[in-house]
Amino acid sequence: MDTSANIPSDSNSAQKLAARLLGEMPIYVIGVAIMALCIGLLLSHGVSPSVSGVIENARIFGLFVLILVAFDAAWQLNRNRPKSPTAFLRERYTARPLWHVISCGLPMMAIAIVVLPFFSKMKSAIPLFNDYTWDQTFIEWDQAIFFGYDAWEVMQPVLGFPIITAFLAFLYHIWFLLLYPGVMFFAFYKNMDSQLRRQFFLTYMLSWSLIGGAMATWLASVGPVFLEPMLGNGHFNPQMDYLNAANEQIPIMTLRVQGLLLEWHGASSSGLGSGITAMPSMHCAIAFIYWLAVRQIHSGWGKFFGAFFIITWISSVHLAYHYAVDGLVSLIAVIGIWWASGRIIAAWDALVTRQATLRTNTVPAE
Repeated sequence: MDTSANIPSDSNSAQKLAARLLGEMPIYVIGVAIMALCIGLLLSHGVSPSVSGVIENARIFGLFVLILVAFDAAWQLNRNRPKSPTAFLRERYTARPLWHVISCGLPMMAIAIVVLPFFSKMKSAIPLFNDYTWDQTFIEWDQAIFFGYDAWEVMQPVLGFPIITAFLAFLYHIWFLLLYPGVMFFAFYKNMDSQLRRQFFLTYMLSWSLIGGAMATWLASVGPVFLEPMLGNGHFNPQMDYLNAANEQIPIMTLRVQGLLLEWHGASSSGLGSGITAMPSMHCAIAFIYWLAVRQIHSGWGKFFGAFFIITWISSVHLAYHYAVDGLVSLIAVIGIWWASGRIIAAWDALVTRQATLRTNTVPAE
């Protein structure tokens, strides 16, 4: 059977790439503008931005690319059992349709690689812009919701077992995959609706800048785990005593990370993933964005990500990273950003269509 009709021509591929780039233009423009703003703010406070975070971010993405290619190669060889594995893989990974998909997704990947490390740098620079003064307020908000108790105390009778705590700590680290393989999926999955893809990426980027940057700076807080070592407030010492005791029975992965974050804060480190902030919770924000998007692709996976969001929110409190209200504020903020992102994309599409119609109507017929 002739399959040449299924292979896009060079001109057709170029047209599709140009159309996708045009449709994604608001994301590129907003992303670069926010990055420039971050650089300007850092320079105004004597911090010289570097490309080290971008290089580190690119390396992590590259590592996941290698892992996914290796997995795909093993899967395809096992399923197809070709006579010549080398020829089979060479044909698979040099196919024109595959490289068309890659070329279409690379610009969005570039935005994720280049822009997001500057948001991380802004997070580590919060003390330059504001003092950590909101923790007591958020403690009181939690206690108002939970009838005078801290949120972790209400959860403790159900979750306060070392095996459960260790499992939740493991799942809390799994969240890391949303930032890399998850982003790659949304960039390269060819059957995804264009509106959904763009709304996801615009929400993703704006959430890092508005929730993880602007709101985190305005509502500067350290969270339960860092309340005593950073602010001298021992309110959550009983919770930390439980976590450390549980760690003696089963390793609690988050405790080591929390120790590293405190060490980096003391050393004024501004690398990728450094910085201390509790309100709002970016763990909850990103997990919620994935639920909003994935449920429109597959109902089953939508339920999975809905459950993952709830578990992430509960874990963020149980593991002493966040107050319960941190996740609540993130949820509300993401809903607003998701709605606004959809309107921005729709307005851009309407503008492009209007300009194309105007151009068509004003060009004389041959």
